[in-house]
Amino acid sequence: MELVRIIREKMMDERLMFAYRGVVTNENSLPLLMLLEKEMEISDFAFLGRKRLFMFVLENLQNVTRHGENRQHADMSLVVYSKTSDGYTITTGNVIPSNNVDNLKSQLKTLNSLDVKDIKTMHRQVLTGSEFSEKGGAGLGLMEMAIKTGNRLDFDFVAVDDLFSYFILSKTVNSLGIGENRPGEESNFSSSSTLQLERLMKERNIDGMWSGHLSTDIVKEVLAFAETSLSDDDVETDLRRRIFSILIEILENVAKYNPGKEAEAEFGLPLVIIQSEDDIYTITTGNLIASGNVNTLREKIEDINRSDRSGLIEMMADSLVHQNIHSDTTGNMGLIEMARKSRNKLQYHFGKVNDSYYYYVLKIMVRA
Repeated sequence: MELVRIIREKMMDERLMFAYRGVVTNENSLPLLMLLEKEMEISDFAFLGRKRLFMFVLENLQNVTRHGENRQHADMSLVVYSKTSDGYTITTGNVIPSNNVDNLKSQLKTLNSLDVKDIKTMHRQVLTGSEFSEKGGAGLGLMEMAIKTGNRLDFDFVAVDDLFSYFILSKTVNSLGIGENRPGEESNFSSSSTLQLERLMKERNIDGMWSGHLSTDIVKEVLAFAETSLSDDDVETDLRRRIFSILIEILENVAKYNPGKEAEAEFGLPLVIIQSEDDIYTITTGNLIASGNVNTLREKIEDINRSDRSGLIEMMADSLVHQNIHSDTTGNMGLIEMARKSRNKLQYHFGKVNDSYYYYVLKIMVRA
């Protein structure tokens, strides 16, 4: 479970809450947006700030989609949400032709030297002029992003090969959705952490990861995003159905042992990691669990792992028999279903945090 330790440390150190690496499409942009929207609602982010940031991210994702013509590197696109003390940082990365870099860099430098009033004037001039292309024309999308949140856009370009470069665009806003840096100011932005994250996700075949309090609304959006991504990847129907069903069960498993937001924030936030390689999908979760539940849960998992397919069916039947309307638990039904649908053993680990809590990691591998 070394990967979980690495991811937890990176997400805590950089206050990351969500990262997706893969093709950004019109279809998966909506659940990407809604995941951030629900997180902002939970954190009591100001309504005006939510609206500004939502519109900024919408335009940014559309920009990534519009310029994703290079299918060879399309799966390198990156969408990252992280928290700050008073707001959020939104970072995207995508591959563009290197011969576009100089023009794009010039546009960004110009925008960063202007105040919002001047950018609006430039925006009107572009709209009334003829400087359009199929991609939206004359930096229009960048202007709209700068207008919606004000002030500067942080950026970097890194060569991928002789023909292509990785374009990183980042924006940090406060609780009102306003950029923290001022026009003309020197930026202390560094793309190193974003590049490290992209490499880590590539090396470990990570499609997406999320960390934070798992509310009902967040669960819905994580599931919606996963379902859309699986459809975009043209995953075979039976495999997609099994993956989605297991994801539902494993997220409910995390929610079941939820000790509360305060304990999670202090001792260990829930974590969800989704990986794919060929026809093998791996779903890993981590969450805080009360010490008193550890032995019982370990015994349940070991019983399940000792059972073959017919044994799992018998265990499920037995669990159903013992359910009644007054039950506040489904016993081990969720774990049984995960083992049965994945057709694999349940991998798990309990790491002691203190006398009150352990960090419980559950890993499910699903094959075609």
